[in-house]
Amino acid sequence: MPQGDWIFDGDRSGVARERLYAVAADLISRDGFEAFTVDELAVRAHCSRATIYRHVGGKRQIRDAVLARLSARIVDVVRASVKDLTGAERVITAIEVAVTQIRSDPAGQLFVESVAGTRGGEWLAGSPEVTGLANELAGLSGDDPIAARWIVRLVLSLLFLPEQDARAERQLLRRYVAPAFAGAAAAP
Repeated sequence: MPQGDWIFDGDRSGVARERLYAVAADLISRDGFEAFTVDELAVRAHCSRATIYRHVGGKRQIRDAVLARLSARIVDVVRASVKDLTGAERVITAIEVAVTQIRSDPAGQLFVESVAGTRGGEWLAGSPEVTGLANELAGLSGDDPIAARWIVRLVLSLLFLPEQDARAERQLLRRYVAPAFAGAAAAP
């Protein structure tokens, strides 16, 4: 077995997947999803196209996996940021932190690109998984899919139509979002 060869270290499939996703995320962050190709991934990862398809699938599957990893990182940061907050302050903080994380992460461009000009925003706003996370992160008691879908749409609108600065966005959220959640109880 060649020493130092990434494909032979430890769990072969797991190592291959993680390596390919990392290289794909770098390529997508640098050049955008539309410019991303399996051929370029193969060149940069020093493997064949067959290896890529066997371990991570095609372009769409790779995009979805890179987005899932980005989402998991963002959710972890938002959870930590809102863990001791309730009501309107929790909702506003969750929205602000999510938007800031998406904007600051190079892979966040992939997220924005993947929904811009497509029906992706509708898919995100209606996804039970996404709205479930919005419900949890906003601290809404019970299952309130309408409020959760609205929060997802707010995040998307701030990504696509940002205010001139963070202060202006916070004012917008305090003035129009806080009253809607002023009486919101924390989720158990």
